[in-house]
Amino acid sequence: MGRLAADMHCDTISALMLMRRRGDYPAEGLARNSLHIDLEKLEKGGYLLQNFALFVALSECSDPFRECSALADLYYEELEKNKDRIRPVYHYADIEKNRAEGKLSALLTVEEGAVCKGRLGNLRLLYRLGVRMLTLTWNFPNELGWPNVRMPENGSGDAPDLTMPDREHGLTETGFAFLEEMERLGMIVDVSHLSDAGFWDVARTARKPFVASHSDARAVCRHVRNLDDDMIRALSEKGGVCGLNFCPSFLEEGKEARGSLAAVAAHAKHIVEVGGEDCLGLGSDFDGIPTNEQLPDASSLPRLADAMRKAGLTERQIDKIFSENVLRVYREILK
Repeated sequence: MGRLAADMHCDTISALMLMRRRGDYPAEGLARNSLHIDLEKLEKGGYLLQNFALFVALSECSDPFRECSALADLYYEELEKNKDRIRPVYHYADIEKNRAEGKLSALLTVEEGAVCKGRLGNLRLLYRLGVRMLTLTWNFPNELGWPNVRMPENGSGDAPDLTMPDREHGLTETGFAFLEEMERLGMIVDVSHLSDAGFWDVARTARKPFVASHSDARAVCRHVRNLDDDMIRALSEKGGVCGLNFCPSFLEEGKEARGSLAAVAAHAKHIVEVGGEDCLGLGSDFDGIPTNEQLPDASSLPRLADAMRKAGLTERQIDKIFSENVLRVYREILK
């Protein structure tokens, strides 16, 4: 079957919802469309598992929990239509069952902790709905903590400084309560977007591995959405995983960044050198980012293995990055 991939983050469901609301929903939906991800592209790219995020932009909705529920309904609608090709994952054993039956696996996540409105009961409802990973913040402060990139809440104001992390504002008291409950439930804690201070709150407090589902290396590109070397080491020590983000501006500095295979491989090489070969995975951010010129969609993923070889990574390390490290974390948490 060849090398299989497990990707911790995409925004395809939100992109499909936007198309539905515009009135140009693709006839075949998730099966085939013009986005970075569809089933045809996932199969061509050699995927085992794709995480599908329910991304909620707080500035664009009045009730984030209701918006999240609508996105979840679309997700399950598409899985039902395509159940001969892709099936949901609730526990790790589902991944192995789907693999044995030749099916893709879909794992449901939420990107924006504010959908819970600070209520643990809503977090438990998300778990019952099938959500198995929660990105604590997006780019707005919420009941759980602060992000590194703060967008103006009214859509106006100066653009945020993307090289200055927030080392002051971390998790709130509610955020710590959510961390504890997520670990109890068996829901993966995701620190991508979280402030530096919030990252260290999680690193000091978490009892289980956590992830940065779609972040790169700040030493290679100074964007605040990336992890610095101390963070990479701390994540590794907890048994967690950082997912390589294919966003051009996270990979290379400069306004003309278009994305390249060599840039992704350079981040991979650095993270492995700093944190070891067990702390890195994939987190493309497909359908939530501008198109990466050399990794334009999920079908192009096999090209990345070639770039990693050229950067000096071994076959064993590439296997771990493509799926094995992510699956190890899922095996431990998704009981």
